[in-house]
Amino acid sequence: MLGGVVERFRGKKVCVIGDIIADVYIFGKPYRLSREAPVVIVKFEESRIFPGSAGNTINNLLALGAYVCPLGFIGSDNAGKKLMKYFSQHKNIDTGGIIRHDGETVTKTRILAGDTHTSKQQVIRIDKDSGRPVSRSERSTLMKKLKATAPSVDAFIVSDYGHGTIDGEIIDFMKNIAKRKIVVGDSRYGLEMFNGFTIITPNESEAYRLSGLDDDQDINRVGRTIMGKMRLKALLITRGNKGMRLFVGSGKIYDIPISGTDDVADVTGAGDTVCATIALSLAGGADFYTASRIANYAAGIVVMKRGTATVTVEELQKTIGESPAP
Repeated sequence: MLGGVVERFRGKKVCVIGDIIADVYIFGKPYRLSREAPVVIVKFEESRIFPGSAGNTINNLLALGAYVCPLGFIGSDNAGKKLMKYFSQHKNIDTGGIIRHDGETVTKTRILAGDTHTSKQQVIRIDKDSGRPVSRSERSTLMKKLKATAPSVDAFIVSDYGHGTIDGEIIDFMKNIAKRKIVVGDSRYGLEMFNGFTIITPNESEAYRLSGLDDDQDINRVGRTIMGKMRLKALLITRGNKGMRLFVGSGKIYDIPISGTDDVADVTGAGDTVCATIALSLAGGADFYTASRIANYAAGIVVMKRGTATVTVEELQKTIGESPAP
């Protein structure tokens, strides 16, 4: 049953609107202590750049066989050029909705260090965001592209990481779209604005904050509180090594145990993987419980990979096939 839904991922058309950033990874080997300060000197080995935040959601959708229409902003700097080159390597993407501006691309640079035959560990992360406001003409262009794209897509993902892409006009438009199409909402800081969406996917700390309840309250009360005030069709709370908890409009609550081991390698971007698989599963005709189970398997795969990672249809099918029936 789950495998059949995954097979229907290919060719589904999904629009992702949100904050597209660059995840930069710098890898090195520690080789001595500095004489300037009590710190380790790391000798540079290589660097890589991947799409992050909404860009990681886009990347996950592409890896799962979807056709993606991204909408967002990136700079005309070197990081922006590398992101565009990365996306342009895929045939199932329409990059016409990525608007280039004259500022800098938001970046998160992670420096990882380790010896030759060991797993490299993150030493420090450096974030760069100029805080450049989106101009009125840029916002107007984005809305025009969103309105032009809307009739032809199967599902939408709103990926808000607080870097200024998502505003009230976009949210109001998406609330109206959610009356007839699938709209998945993911926001680091503004989930309360997503009332009326099809489903939102907060992690546990975001859910407690959204509910307004103390963190000693039962998670079921938290979920019911959110459902009572948000006019959602479903709510999926991701809970790390405790799995997921799904709340649906009928009042039913489903506990979804963790998939795989709790010996996690890296949780970077796992929420983006969940959004991508939820959207594709719902677009493929799955109910909320089935979609959440598939997303749980996908998250279990991606957290075992280092860095900003994706999951493929083949990996997902293999994991589903090897897992015992619930």
